Amino acid sequence: MPEQSKAAGVQRESLLSLFRDFERYRNDVAVIQKRGYRRETWTYGKLADAAKACAISLKEHGVGSGDRVLVWAPNSAEWVAVFWGALLLGAVVVPMDDGANADFVSRVARDAGVKLAVASGEKMAGEGRAFDSAMEAIDIDELAGTAVSQGAQAKLASGTAKSGNYEAFSDARITRDHIAQIIFTSGTTSEPRGVVLTHGNFLANLQAVEAGIRSYGNYERWFHPLRFVTLVPLSHVFGQFMALFVPPLLGAGVVFESSSNAAEIMRSLKRERATALVAVPRMVEALRNGIERDFAVRGRQEWFARKFKAAEGKKFLRRAWIFRSIHRRLGWKFWAIISGGAALAPRDEEFFARIGYAVVQGYGMTETASLISLNHPFRVAAGTIGKVLPGREFRLAEDGEILVRGENVSAGYWEAGAMRQTENAGWLHTGDIGELDSEGNLRFRGRKKNVMVTPAGLNIYPEDLEGALKKQPGVRDCVVLPIERNGNAEPCAVLLLEPATIEESAGAAISGESQKARSERMGSPAIDSANRTLAEYQHINTWIIWAGADFPRTSTGKPRLALISAQISEYLGDMYDPGDARRALDRSSSSDEGLEQLVRRFAPNSGHSPASATGSESSLGLTSLDRVELMSALEEKYHVELDETAFSNARSVADIRGLLKRPSAQRTQYSYPPWAQTWPIRLARLIVYYALVWPSTLLLAHPKVIGRENLQSQRGPLLVVSNHVTRRADIGLILAALPRRYRNNLATAMGGETLRNMRQPPRDWIFLKRWGYQFGYWLVTALFNVFPLPQRSGFRESFKFAGESVDRGYSILVFPEGEVTRDGNIVAFQEGIGLLTQNLALPVVPMRLDGVWQMKSERRRWAKPGEITVRIGAAVTFPAGTDPGSIVQQLQTLVEAL
Repeated sequence: MPEQSKAAGVQRESLLSLFRDFERYRNDVAVIQKRGYRRETWTYGKLADAAKACAISLKEHGVGSGDRVLVWAPNSAEWVAVFWGALLLGAVVVPMDDGANADFVSRVARDAGVKLAVASGEKMAGEGRAFDSAMEAIDIDELAGTAVSQGAQAKLASGTAKSGNYEAFSDARITRDHIAQIIFTSGTTSEPRGVVLTHGNFLANLQAVEAGIRSYGNYERWFHPLRFVTLVPLSHVFGQFMALFVPPLLGAGVVFESSSNAAEIMRSLKRERATALVAVPRMVEALRNGIERDFAVRGRQEWFARKFKAAEGKKFLRRAWIFRSIHRRLGWKFWAIISGGAALAPRDEEFFARIGYAVVQGYGMTETASLISLNHPFRVAAGTIGKVLPGREFRLAEDGEILVRGENVSAGYWEAGAMRQTENAGWLHTGDIGELDSEGNLRFRGRKKNVMVTPAGLNIYPEDLEGALKKQPGVRDCVVLPIERNGNAEPCAVLLLEPATIEESAGAAISGESQKARSERMGSPAIDSANRTLAEYQHINTWIIWAGADFPRTSTGKPRLALISAQISEYLGDMYDPGDARRALDRSSSSDEGLEQLVRRFAPNSGHSPASATGSESSLGLTSLDRVELMSALEEKYHVELDETAFSNARSVADIRGLLKRPSAQRTQYSYPPWAQTWPIRLARLIVYYALVWPSTLLLAHPKVIGRENLQSQRGPLLVVSNHVTRRADIGLILAALPRRYRNNLATAMGGETLRNMRQPPRDWIFLKRWGYQFGYWLVTALFNVFPLPQRSGFRESFKFAGESVDRGYSILVFPEGEVTRDGNIVAFQEGIGLLTQNLALPVVPMRLDGVWQMKSERRRWAKPGEITVRIGAAVTFPAGTDPGSIVQQLQTLVEAL
């Protein structure tokens, strides 16, 4: 029995033994994910049943033990269900990164002999289909969602696949030696090369972690349920380990966060009461930047710097108390950051440790099923990647290369349609340089192939130089690459500067200053300061200022060194002059080329090329809806937060590029009040409504309601859209017309600018008038559960709040015209209603108010008998993927036709 298995007290035969834990935590939440602006949860019971249904469906498609199933989709509960469904059959999963090149995916499918491809919907049709026409492919939602075949559901219901009986699915016994996955890690230009991983490879790591968890089992119950927010793709072994294998041991829930925006990450951590964040170093850095920008926006950066220095050396709980404002914002249950996939920058590790969080790092690679070493969460040695896990052999070669051997090491590679066994007597040569400290903690020094050797025979590790540079003010990120000089390698630093540093350099420009001189001035402070901390042989004499908004990166946030190196080599040229060492890469990077392509995607009908746009609105040709979607896409691609007001004024790609270099953490000027949906306020609202508002509405308007029967079959939340006649009466009339189950649980979108002015009236007003407006704001918010819906910018936050309200059981009322009518006719609907409808995925109920305009124009408070009519249309739904613009047109037609 392996050492780690003895420690755990359990010898797991395969990964499928985790299904016992699925049953143990059957009613606990396993997965939380976003669907547009909605939140969806899957329990362990639902996930287990879905996995079994997937296994039955896969078998119906001819998949058996040993067959390869390719999975190409973003993180989701459906992805998890397909993964476990394939393993239940003994099939081999071939996971692909969601952003992988279609040609590469096609080559992998051919080389691996894939029997069936499972992919997200947009990859299944048209030019995006990356599979050979002869290869069978199926939509992942069709396989794992509600569209699971009736035959599979019937078999589940009949009991042929009972909860604990996972062995009955496969036609072969599944053991630790059974292949679980083939993970292809090659780039898109080389031939596919897959790492073959068995059930035993993963279990060797999992059971070592399980042994450590058991000693803390008595404490876990006080914090149950644990929640992990993960930003790592499931195509990555680190992402799989922390999202697929560890959570069932604890009955923990996994939150698939699709956004890399720091504000969204912070919102998810608090909303989901997360215990830990699972991320790659790039995401950890983005979160740190977001927190620091937040303090800067509020003018508290000096306070933060003072407290940060004072917290050095303090106990864990004392540090957490000093920075309790951060802990309050991220949620009191959040206490740990688990980083993997690359080495975490020292400044990021120190930042989060100093403000009172545990920072856990692991080291491993795909060939070791994710782990070789791991930091203990309560005994972290700063700057290290932990102790080597038990149950494996470890040693350092003469040149410092990390060598490892054990059950966790892959048995071989899949190349040219067959498996090739590993050599070197089972020892895996990682290609990484490491060292052990006096306490047995492993320190990562760098990649062996990147080590530069000076003429004196001294080694220069790029990671050491990058660490020194990243500590310098004004350096946002950097990479150090070797350039050839007189037969030797010399370090060249590629600097990605902070926006403030670039602006400061631009403002200090000297008349007649050359580009070369300006580049030297921009980079010199950081380079000179870093060199003072380095040995003389490590000094950096050559650097380049990267002109793009960001480095080109992999799906896990690592800079694509090959692409960066190629551009630098092309720029420097073969005839590089040693005397001209200080340069700027003043040309469009691949990031900027990607920016232009992204803009073209959202402005396909633009009359001009976005790349040449100068300043007019027509140069981009973006509608307000296009702007919302483009802004979201840019934030995801470049990991920044953009000011929505500033973005709404962008007229060219140059403007957008400037905003990307000057990301904003400015908080929204609108308030979204969750307190209005708490049970005490809701109870008070119902008492006041039925005591005063409802009788007044019936007495003054006595509206005639037509079509209420259209809502009889509806049970869940709805999206109600209506024409807008008057600010005072419309909400009351609609409330009176709705059935009680909807009337009592309705959130209404109201003009954002109006609510903002009520909440924050001009300071030059007399205090009584200001107080009156502020009292009116609190009153209308409490009594009618309204939330702001701005007209020009800021409505993304409004849409998200609408989604959160729906998750709490509220229906949403929106007036899509955005303004009250001026002549009694319906005004053109705003485009945002299409995006909201698409992302809420609710049945939409059209309503129409008639007769109110006549009262308003005659300034009457009392309606004549039968004068006011409220018409309710039949609920309509729109298929996923329906164009938002088409939704807008259809909704307006439905309201007008009532």
